[in-house]
Amino acid sequence: MTPQKRAEKSAAVMFANDVASPGLGMTLDAIAPGSATMSMVVRPDMLNGHHICHGGFIFTLADSCFAFACNSYNRNTLAQQNQITYIAPGQPDERLTARAVEVSRTGRSGVYDVTVTGEDGRTVALFRGLSRTIKGQHFPEEGETA
Repeated sequence: MTPQKRAEKSAAVMFANDVASPGLGMTLDAIAPGSATMSMVVRPDMLNGHHICHGGFIFTLADSCFAFACNSYNRNTLAQQNQITYIAPGQPDERLTARAVEVSRTGRSGVYDVTVTGEDGRTVALFRGLSRTIKGQHFPEEGETA
């Protein structure tokens, strides 16, 4: 199996079992080994008292994107630590896009950076996720057991 096919199959299995991300209207727009792109439209029920996207929803988009990127190797991988810096507000009805890239993956630990952008290309948030691989796979591969 090629690394790209492994990433695609891992993402398909994860997304099929994910209730939260699609429940918030997120779509998985691209997947590759160590990277992912996801997006969502800021709905009225995602607005805070300032009439901008609540930071928790922006964090959730970035966190979901991070999860798909670090799980793209068919190894169960969880968040160990995440941090986010908000740069600009997400606006009502705007599609936000998160792009995760792998910075480092050594042993069971990984570092991923996620940039969340608005429709006009401005940076909305910068997120760094630290991952930890645990036992198990998303699907059994030929010659292996899950």
